[in-house]
Amino acid sequence: MTDQELIEGLITHNRTAINTLVNTYQKKVIKTAFYFLQNMEDAEELSQDIFIDILDSSRRFRKAASLSTWIYRITVNRSLNLVKKNRRNKVFHSLEDFFANKTNKTDPSDSEPLETKSALEENERREILNKAIQSLPENQKIAFILSKYEELSYKEIAEIMNLSLSSVESVIHRAKLNLQKRLSAHFSEYVKI
Repeated sequence: MTDQELIEGLITHNRTAINTLVNTYQKKVIKTAFYFLQNMEDAEELSQDIFIDILDSSRRFRKAASLSTWIYRITVNRSLNLVKKNRRNKVFHSLEDFFANKTNKTDPSDSEPLETKSALEENERREILNKAIQSLPENQKIAFILSKYEELSYKEIAEIMNLSLSSVESVIHRAKLNLQKRLSAHFSEYVKI
């Protein structure tokens, strides 16, 4: 099924077209959302909303971009909106907790089973890297995630982000430099001298 046939099927709510859309793009949408949200449940839940958005807005699909580019753009935008909403909710709940003087006293022995030291170190490194990526300016974060995690070409990223190819190259270069600065304290053995 071509992109054009798929879009025409989505406009008419054709069951085969909807199934093809979901089967073709579900993993990519969830994976992309996960890189922004850092939570698989949220990514899976958001993917459902994204597919509803795609179905509802299929009439407005402009044939100037490819279908996959359009879907990535929707996924990135919806993911960023949820990140912002979650950030606001975290601030609200932390203020609420502070003013309510809530104290959560849990017994450390009730927590998850102990992991090996190397697994803990690996998790810590992954956490540090994810925090560094999440702290990048929005354009840099989007471009870096699409390039490194989604393995999209700079041309595809330029289409998704509505930037020129040279702008994408520049944004990704700045993202790498910023990550190098942010990670140098944690991973000094990997910093170029």
